[in-house]
Amino acid sequence: VQLVESGGGLVQSGGSLRLSCVASGFSISANDVSWVRRAPGKGPERVSRMYPDGTVRYYGESMKGRFTISRDNAKNTLFLQMDNLMPQDTALYYCSSDPLGISGRGTQVTVSS
Repeated sequence: VQLVESGGGLVQSGGSLRLSCVASGFSISANDVSWVRRAPGKGPERVSRMYPDGTVRYYGESMKGRFTISRDNAKNTLFLQMDNLMPQDTALYYCSSDPLGISGRGTQVTVSS
């Protein structure tokens, strides 16, 4: 059972990135999976969550309207589209499933001003 993220990088303020989280050993469409981020010197912050029935939830007023979570069941992959990125979005982003008790290692996102 594993989650592997990719798609991070260095981007200028106002830019976009699309993160991917590939699941193995379980069906991502049958489980509650979230994107979480951890900025330098701060604790983890949940970004968005997708439930098995496709319902999504976003956390944090600063991210609403800029981040979009989606899922490709055939590829067993969860995505996070991030637009209009700001320096305060700089963090390690990882996917996590609370019911399964697993998290990936994450992918670093750095936004320059």
